[in-house]
Amino acid sequence: MRGEAGRKAKGTSAAVAGAGVAGEGRGEGSLTRAKGPDGRPLTGHALIRHLLPTLPHRPGVYRMLDEKGAVLYVGKARDLRKRVASYARPTGHGERIRRMIAATHGMMFLTTESEAEALLLEQNLIKQLKPRFNVLLRDDKSFPEILVTRDHPFPRIVKHRGKRRVKGRYFGPFASAAAVNRTLNQLQKMFLLRNCTDAVFEGRTRPCLLYQIRRCAGPCVGKVSEAEYAALVADAERFLSGRSHELQARLAREMEEAAARLDYERAAVLRDRIRALSEVQATQIVNPRGITEADVVALAAEGGEACVQVFFIRGGQNWGNRAFFPRTGAGAGAAEILEAFLAQFYSRRSPPREIILSEAVENPDLLAELLGQRREGRVRLTVPRRGVRADLVAAAARNAREALARRQAETASQARLLERVAEIFGLPAPPERIEVYDNSHIQGAHAVGAMIVAGPEGFIKSAYRRFNIKAASGDDDFAMMREMLTRRFARLAREDPGRESGNWPDLLLIDGGKGQLSAAREALAGLGLDDLPLVAVAKGEARDAGREVFHRPGHPPLALRHDEPALHFIQRLRDEAHRFAIGSHRKKRAKAMGRSPLDEIPGVGPARKRALLAHFGSARAVADAPLADLKAVKGISKQLAETIHAHFHEE
Repeated sequence: MRGEAGRKAKGTSAAVAGAGVAGEGRGEGSLTRAKGPDGRPLTGHALIRHLLPTLPHRPGVYRMLDEKGAVLYVGKARDLRKRVASYARPTGHGERIRRMIAATHGMMFLTTESEAEALLLEQNLIKQLKPRFNVLLRDDKSFPEILVTRDHPFPRIVKHRGKRRVKGRYFGPFASAAAVNRTLNQLQKMFLLRNCTDAVFEGRTRPCLLYQIRRCAGPCVGKVSEAEYAALVADAERFLSGRSHELQARLAREMEEAAARLDYERAAVLRDRIRALSEVQATQIVNPRGITEADVVALAAEGGEACVQVFFIRGGQNWGNRAFFPRTGAGAGAAEILEAFLAQFYSRRSPPREIILSEAVENPDLLAELLGQRREGRVRLTVPRRGVRADLVAAAARNAREALARRQAETASQARLLERVAEIFGLPAPPERIEVYDNSHIQGAHAVGAMIVAGPEGFIKSAYRRFNIKAASGDDDFAMMREMLTRRFARLAREDPGRESGNWPDLLLIDGGKGQLSAAREALAGLGLDDLPLVAVAKGEARDAGREVFHRPGHPPLALRHDEPALHFIQRLRDEAHRFAIGSHRKKRAKAMGRSPLDEIPGVGPARKRALLAHFGSARAVADAPLADLKAVKGISKQLAETIHAHFHEE
């Protein structure tokens, strides 16, 4: 759909009589700035009035740009000229729109074939350009699902996240990994389905522990037939599809029949499954009757901030809820926030058949059309006033208000901590962006550097970065720090020399003492960046938390009281950097451990590697093999045999 909209969109320049190109804009086309009769640049209402005669009466997307060419706002319109004309009036605007118009120094336009395509293009541009006055969904991660595979006689049931590449049936989305794990645990109790990999399954000769504790039927060792296992899989899918009451009634009949036949062992198994099923039904928070597939979306907004709470209902069961905190575009209204959230939220996931809203959006028919195209089926938007759906919305709205209140309290606390950090380290203002650096290695092996970022709203995980240490050798921590900072800030200085992007830190924290501080100063001085505030955080003599010493260029070492809140805040930052660095190092080490010496030989791909290992049994045996034996391996030519032998016998 994105590609289709991109192909059909037609660019129109904002150039008019008297306009001169002032610089390149961001995205398609170029930024043009109109000039008045006196030669002075037109801005705001005057600029928009000047551009109106050039605009068509067609659907499209418009962009408002500031004096530097940065996009302030992206909007869509059924009729571009009529929509943009509303900004030409000097009065009748709210404070947000008034400030946006006043900052406008240029505009760009794209026409489309339909308003639905304009809406899609608008949301794509918002996600790409992140304009200051638009509503922006900042948390756009995928949601976990449950996958029942279809590529094996005995299907496995596993947690899945990401693209649906594996053949099977998917159930979801779930609000969190914890919700998926909880459901998988319940499914194992009830239906005894396997979760092991196919390789483990094929290699089993005895039942595993899960079979012993009655969490698996033991198909790997023939404890259950293929037909019996298929019946268990079908029951699990019925449960996940919302037919649990029907399933429970059938199991009860089968239990009575087994007891009548005096098959008490079978009756006991069925009794345990019914009991587990009842426990699941009892622990569901919201199981609305008559609603099998829907998302409940409620908005709470206060003080320029917003929270959108989403409840996921699938198969008549509540599969959890998630709170989102979209950026409100400098004070957008509730209807605009909700519409923008829905368009962005479902841009990478299929919508359900029904979306139950706390309030109406600005263009419900247009949004329903767009979501229906993404679902490839009808999507219904409802705003209930009574009944079960209204009760669900009330519950979601209550959760949204509570989550927003907690968020605002945390933000206020974070602001006080940043003010205290600025006071302690003599910063001109509370830092908006703090970068913390650490590295991790084992005697220089698999060395990894890590950068984490924090700001007024907490950790900014999308800004975290890993650095594979390349030049530093051995276990020289100082050289690793110099390399990491040099690479980071050389690139930043090259991409943003004017420091306008917001990616420059207001404070750098280095995990280490005087030596690390000197290494960091040397790296920054080599780039001409001596003005960046720099602090090294060293543990005390006994390396105890709470006895940290702070080293700063040109200042004596500083220690804070053990009950100082800012100290605890900095400890959390350092610990997060340490966690991220160690995790990155472990991933790199695990990847290296999985490599074979044969992978480094040119000409030896997966097939020849398998042939060599099958012939000799191990990579060590290949390395020790004489040339004649290498030539005898099927698929290994004389020349490749000589290459392999030379690789292991350089002398």
